[in-house]
Amino acid sequence: MEGLKGFLKKGLGEMAFNAGGGAINWFPGHMAAATRAIRHRLKVADLVIEVRDSRIPLSSANADLQPLLSVKRRVVALNKKDLANPNIMHKWVRYFETCKQDCIPINAHSKSSVNKLLELVEFKLKELISREPTLLVMVVGVPNVGKSALINSIHQIAQSRFPVQEKMKRATVGPLPGVTQDIAGFKIAQKPSIYVLDTPGVLVPSIANIETGLKLALAGSVKDSVVGEERIAQYLLAVLNIRGTPLHWRHLKNRRIDGIEYDAEEKHEYNLKNLKPKRKNMPNRSDLVYVQDLVMDVQHALYSTVTEYGRNVEDENDLEDLIDKQFDALQKAFKIPHKASEARLMVSKKFLTLFRTGKLGPFILDDVPDVKPVS
Repeated sequence: MEGLKGFLKKGLGEMAFNAGGGAINWFPGHMAAATRAIRHRLKVADLVIEVRDSRIPLSSANADLQPLLSVKRRVVALNKKDLANPNIMHKWVRYFETCKQDCIPINAHSKSSVNKLLELVEFKLKELISREPTLLVMVVGVPNVGKSALINSIHQIAQSRFPVQEKMKRATVGPLPGVTQDIAGFKIAQKPSIYVLDTPGVLVPSIANIETGLKLALAGSVKDSVVGEERIAQYLLAVLNIRGTPLHWRHLKNRRIDGIEYDAEEKHEYNLKNLKPKRKNMPNRSDLVYVQDLVMDVQHALYSTVTEYGRNVEDENDLEDLIDKQFDALQKAFKIPHKASEARLMVSKKFLTLFRTGKLGPFILDDVPDVKPVS
């Protein structure tokens, strides 16, 4: 990964993730107040659900809160498992087991998945349920890992499982980090009374490791405008190239969605923004064919540039040159006019949308640490 480290220093320029300013000032004022409130409420929480992004199981942990969380009953919920590589996901579960930490991969939008999480939470609280009339479960995590989506799913399940008297309030869900800016309590059960606290997503005031900051930006925990879409897209391309991912896309050019007829003459004006979670209506068949073809064009463009380039991607200079060529190839794949102003920005936004919605395939950015077998 030496080529990637060199590229981070040379290709992406100077970056600093800190609260005091510098090249990138990304720590909003509300996060400082929210962090203080979370620390105060953690003292009375009976159990903590720490939500992390399955694609970055370590990078999406709030390091400043770990000392407090490590002494609490805790369940690490690796959300967005549908966007993570299942061939690596089981290794992460094994890693947390070796650390003697309860961990479960989930999809916050799946009722069955959230039910499994609640079963684990209830098991962890079993000892307290027999002697405490009121229990408090706290949900914490960095921005945009899906905390509010999880809260809403828990509400839906609670309405069918528990005799809740009060009308439950829904949490605000949005595609941008930092939507939840206050701490709200929700009653989800009685006998005993169990309350769930949803909290704002908070990050640490400073991140010493630039790559960790870029991973958080790529996963959407830091607003794109803070780091810059082009920088984030460059980092994604660097990771894909270093890992040799485009070489696995050799045979994907002529693939079609099973059971869907394809009309080559039909033109589609589908907007990639409609792939984002805030979209209410599912894409129709024409939309699916369009997106599938677009993904194949993108994958083929990256595969072709890698195989035709033939240089050492471990060298930061060659890696930087390859990424420049890939931006040109992606511009053609996305059919962005050659002389279009801000073409690289447009390419970056479209490319990031495909990655974040899982259209480029399941992916995990963090490397699994070496662990010793459980004794």
